Amino acid sequence: MTSSAVSISAIDSTRGRTALTAPAKLHARRLLRFGLLAGAAAFLGGCASFSADGGMGSVQSAAYTDIGKDVVKIGDDQAALTAKSRVNQLLRKPLTADAAVQVALLNNRGLQAAFNELGIAEAQMVAASLPPNPSIGISKLSGRFELEIERQIIGSLLALATLPARTEIARDQFGAAQLRTAEAVLRLAADTRRQYYRAAAANTQVVFYQEAKASADAASELFKRLGESGGVNKLDQAREFAFEAELTVQLAQARQLQRQERERLVRQLGLWGEDLKFQLGSLPPLPRLQSVKAIEAEALRKRVDLRIARAELDALAKSLGLEQATRLINAADLQGTRTYDRSRNVTEDGRVERNSSRSRTLALDLEIPIYDFGQSKVALAEQTYMRAANKLAEKAVNVRSEAREAYTAYRANYDITRQYQNNVLPLRKIIQDQSLLQYSGMLNDVTDLITDARNRILSNVAAINARRDFWIAHTDFKHALIGGGSGGGSVAVAAAGGGGGGD
Repeated sequence: MTSSAVSISAIDSTRGRTALTAPAKLHARRLLRFGLLAGAAAFLGGCASFSADGGMGSVQSAAYTDIGKDVVKIGDDQAALTAKSRVNQLLRKPLTADAAVQVALLNNRGLQAAFNELGIAEAQMVAASLPPNPSIGISKLSGRFELEIERQIIGSLLALATLPARTEIARDQFGAAQLRTAEAVLRLAADTRRQYYRAAAANTQVVFYQEAKASADAASELFKRLGESGGVNKLDQAREFAFEAELTVQLAQARQLQRQERERLVRQLGLWGEDLKFQLGSLPPLPRLQSVKAIEAEALRKRVDLRIARAELDALAKSLGLEQATRLINAADLQGTRTYDRSRNVTEDGRVERNSSRSRTLALDLEIPIYDFGQSKVALAEQTYMRAANKLAEKAVNVRSEAREAYTAYRANYDITRQYQNNVLPLRKIIQDQSLLQYSGMLNDVTDLITDARNRILSNVAAINARRDFWIAHTDFKHALIGGGSGGGSVAVAAAGGGGGGD
């Protein structure tokens, strides 16, 4: 498809051989006045400037309000030293989950890259709010007796006229970029907290297996001496030695998982070198059950991804209005030209006559579509808007479901963990103690003793994993209400549970 271009020109010759009529001069002045006024209005009303904090103010406010943590964009050596000093202070003590989140928010370079993306978005917003740059051209045509110099300046009137609207759209897009940066902060906080609980649970498993292994080693040594004296037969000896060997394997598996989970946490914290010597705290005890009312409404009100989708939808709505307003004009350029001509003539008597002239030209070029009256532009904008609207509606439905699912998992894991603590573990201890008494009284054999000891170990490991899963579900539930936590919950828990080494 093609479009036609219509050019409206007016020539004002102040000196030279050509003179304009009064209506032509008036028309030229009106066009010039219109261009100047449009440019001045767009420049004064549409220009944006860089903010003092690079757009970080709203991100810092959201981080402190939602998770109670500080975030800092490191842009110079002083900021880097300040952040490093605080990280070192936090690493001097065994890390808690809250301290680990704060270290990640201060030290993770991927988050700093997200802050740089926000700076890029602000630069794009400022660039979109500036008037279009005019183009300037100078040409010179010279011969033996003639010289012509032409100077041109061309600017887009359409870009100037739509500058306020485009500036408002750019500001809305920058607001969405701020929300996306806040979402990156919440996502890193959620991922770090989950990984902390996995690493702490792996440490607890190693400690428990070490204690069980020490008891099994002592029992194996006793059985070895009893076997040498004839007090225990070889079958009972072999069963005890096999149990001790199994514990050795399980301890090795637990140590391997411990190293893996610690390295995953290290990546979240962004640590290396001497900082890798940090110590982890233990899993927190089971808290009181958190009762939340109207979780769907709270999620719809707080979820940052929903706020991002709404902001992007608002920007698309304004873009659609701009497309409809400019559907019949693709381009409108104002061109001003000033020409200087100089020539020489030789008369019959040998005298040289010099002539010169100056002229100004003001031209308005409008590109008017003939075969496409803007339908494709408007249709594209409308379909883009409807796609975003449908995705927002889908996200709202999903947010409700995710909030209910997260609360269900939180409540179920709470009940499971409490059941292990209040019933399963105490009963397992009673069973093993009684089994030991009966074995000492020669009322049962070593097989029952080993089976009860093995079952108690499995129950303790399952209780550790249940407490880990509860705290991960607690994190998922919290971030299901504020955002930034999707994609790290149940799948990751299942993967971590599958490598426990003693489940």
